Amino acid sequence: MENFTFQNTTRIIFGRGTQKLVGEECCKHAKKVLLHFGGQSIKKSGLYDEVIESLNKAGVEYVELGGVQPNPRLSLVHKGVSICRAEGVELILAVGGGSVIDSAKAIAMGVPYSGDVWDFYTHKATPAKALPVATVLTIPAAGSESSDSSVITNEDGWRKHGYTNGIMTPLFSILNPELAFTLPKYQVAAGATDIMSHLMERYFTNSHPVELTDGLIEATLRNMVRNVPKVLAKMDDYDAWAEVMWSGCVAHNNLLDTGRIGDWASHGIEHELSALYDVAHGAGLAVVFPAWMRHVYKHNLGRFVRFAVEVWGVRNDYWNPEATALAGIQALQDFLVSIGMPATLKQLDIPGDHIDEMAAKATNHGQWKLGNFVKLGKEDIAAILRSAQ
Repeated sequence: MENFTFQNTTRIIFGRGTQKLVGEECCKHAKKVLLHFGGQSIKKSGLYDEVIESLNKAGVEYVELGGVQPNPRLSLVHKGVSICRAEGVELILAVGGGSVIDSAKAIAMGVPYSGDVWDFYTHKATPAKALPVATVLTIPAAGSESSDSSVITNEDGWRKHGYTNGIMTPLFSILNPELAFTLPKYQVAAGATDIMSHLMERYFTNSHPVELTDGLIEATLRNMVRNVPKVLAKMDDYDAWAEVMWSGCVAHNNLLDTGRIGDWASHGIEHELSALYDVAHGAGLAVVFPAWMRHVYKHNLGRFVRFAVEVWGVRNDYWNPEATALAGIQALQDFLVSIGMPATLKQLDIPGDHIDEMAAKATNHGQWKLGNFVKLGKEDIAAILRSAQ
């Protein structure tokens, strides 16, 4: 087990009707907030009105900034920074999914910084402070509601970069599974894939032994496999949604990182897909992850055998462990397809003419390698993407 320091300071407020507490919670930290959200869905669902009523009741002033897109854009972050400075905003309240929360975190870091917030995402600077962030989660997926990370897309060159720093960990997050009842099923499936990918990025590690977190990750993956089909079959199944929503939070709050070094190559590869083609992050991961697995499984056949047996219930063929490992990878891909996710780049309408370009961008033109389980150069990444066509 690796040395580690674990700290997560996000206060989770979970359950039915908890969105009505947002004003009460915000007023403990700020007199004026930026209400940050995506499109019209929170207004159609009535959530916007509930949040406004709660803020007004608590005496919290607010200014609004909507328009967050999937794969959130740097240009809107810049706009948010300007609004917060002009209006004297003291807290960023994100109402939405991971894209909204990631955008809110970027704004929070950008407000007190004299340079361009993109400097943090390119590791040219480190934030000394940030405005506090709070969230009302509507889409279980990214885990950003209690994580220390954010991913932003810069339209200049369509570069999608992530940044991790404890300074952006939300103060509190409100998680009410009822708020997910009206989500489109494709978005549910993409979100579930993102959650499972966060778990698998951590699972495939060279750290050994890490029995406790291995077991926790396997249990959380099995929980997703049981409950995602229930949600898709009955969108108002509160209990199934509660399992999925809590799994998404636990998958990315760094508890399951403890004592181990995760891989994260698949996320790095997928960022190039969604930056260039603006596909849903989870859908891109559904294509990339099985392709990555088939490229690297021989590095630690035993780990893939365990994945197959413990997560997917594959019968362990002791005489042919490679067959067991490959059956587990296929079981993953079959499950993702069964919930409505793509299996190939073609199904995402991604042609093969930019594969070398994406592989080059992912490795900074060959200057670095992706991943920790197996280090991948641009030739490896190009091979993975070609195998996924």
